[in-house]
Amino acid sequence: MTTQEWWRHAVIYQVYLRSFQDSDGDGGGDLPGVVQKLDYIASLGVDAVWISPFFPSPMKDGGYDISDYCAIAPQFGTLSNFQQLLHQAHRRGLKILIDQVWSHTSHEHPWFQESRRRRDNPKADWYVWVDAKPDGTPPNNWLSAMGGSAWTWEPQRQQYYLHNFLAEQPDLNWYNPEVVQAILEVAQFWLELGVDGFRLDVINFLMHDRQLRDNPLRSPGMNRPDGAHPNDPLFEYINLYNLCRPETLTVLESIRQLMNRYPGTTTLAEIANAEDSLLSASEYVSGDKRLQMAYNSTLLGEKPLSYSWMRPLLERVNSLFQGSVICWTVGTHDYPRVKSRWGQFLPDEPSIQEAFARLIPALILSLPGSCCLYQGDELGLPQAEVPYEKMQDPLGIAGYPVMKGRDGSRTPIPWQAEAHQAGFTTAVEPWLPIPDDHRLLAVDQQDKQPKSLLNHYRRFLHWRKQQLALTRGNLILLETAEPVLGFIRSCAEQHLLCLFNLSATSVQFDLSLYPDCVAVEALEFTVKPDGNRLEMSAYGVFFATISKVV
Repeated sequence: MTTQEWWRHAVIYQVYLRSFQDSDGDGGGDLPGVVQKLDYIASLGVDAVWISPFFPSPMKDGGYDISDYCAIAPQFGTLSNFQQLLHQAHRRGLKILIDQVWSHTSHEHPWFQESRRRRDNPKADWYVWVDAKPDGTPPNNWLSAMGGSAWTWEPQRQQYYLHNFLAEQPDLNWYNPEVVQAILEVAQFWLELGVDGFRLDVINFLMHDRQLRDNPLRSPGMNRPDGAHPNDPLFEYINLYNLCRPETLTVLESIRQLMNRYPGTTTLAEIANAEDSLLSASEYVSGDKRLQMAYNSTLLGEKPLSYSWMRPLLERVNSLFQGSVICWTVGTHDYPRVKSRWGQFLPDEPSIQEAFARLIPALILSLPGSCCLYQGDELGLPQAEVPYEKMQDPLGIAGYPVMKGRDGSRTPIPWQAEAHQAGFTTAVEPWLPIPDDHRLLAVDQQDKQPKSLLNHYRRFLHWRKQQLALTRGNLILLETAEPVLGFIRSCAEQHLLCLFNLSATSVQFDLSLYPDCVAVEALEFTVKPDGNRLEMSAYGVFFATISKVV
């Protein structure tokens, strides 16, 4: 593995910019705020930082509705601020990935403003325009991920346009070579500035079925995709024709060709709302002509973490991702926080909750591939309850109270427990409220507690970097009995036994197959075996080096 392939085992820290650190007192985070906290990020032991959109936008969807791809929104700073961020991050050995939203633009983007006027101007075919049915209704039954039809009528053109998200987010027409070229020029602009890669938002939404066929209705009892809300009307249908189109795989090759001109850069694909997100993710990174990494919603659903879920998942990953890179993630700005999402299934006992919180990074960061760590998860922040009158997320506002949206995972980071607005801003109020229970988990409180969850993450991340088996080894699943999930990470230089008790009760594990195992002492959850008998407490974790793979 070369240094240019750093992404194969990277830990990527996601900064949701608006909620990270406010440097100018306007109530929202910004680029200079990230610069102020780069030492904190570097202290975690991560390799890269993914920053959410900071481009000019009417902010109808938190900045994922972009009106200018090659500029900085004033609320987030200036181009000079961004260049300073790049410089300071690189000084600390941190890579910078920026969000790119290429499936759609804002309705205020000049491209769309021109395209919507007439059917015969230079940008007329840059978006997906379709005539109405004879009765004036939309061309098919496709639904928007934000609710309602995926089609909106444009009086000027007397046609419908496609928007897989808000009506203010019209979809680009990726069948048009001019659109592809324009987006590649956007990518090149940022690569020339020195970014290390892109996180590609909903990249599986790039293409659509040109025959505009209706999506089939989901039959009663049919499973919904991983991470899908049980009440989300989008999944009343099988989204067969509006996303994950096979044509997309060909378009990815032009993106990879550009990235190859900038050695050491990478792409991280988000696969959203797919029927089989793991299969789709593997297709998007298969071979060396597509993207480098993909993450998916497999571990973002609301069901308990268990042996019966994880072991088949790891078997499938081993099969699908041979030689390619899955990026593991258990939390993003789009899903409820992992502390609450998985914690709701645990007994209400502090010791068990704490053990489980420590197991999560140990397990996820021990798997082959890269990993995304969402800001605040290292603090153990629970999902915030944001009152309706304070909500910002259009998905939550539209779905309230059945679907409360994404605001609860987007509240600002608590830096100082006793400071005004937890040290996030000097404004009277931040853009989203900071819950009182988050203050108890503030960075300044956990910094001074050697056994805090924050310091546990730091220790584990720094330890992981030193383990060649975890950064370059393959994964060998063990035939362990439930609830102990076991595998060996193995390379020529090291073999590492990894055991996880995925239950709330203590269990025993027989180490007789590994008589020469040496328990790792550097990690506080390590339990010393008694001969060949290993007593694993609730959600206990055990690492040991072994001399050979049995």
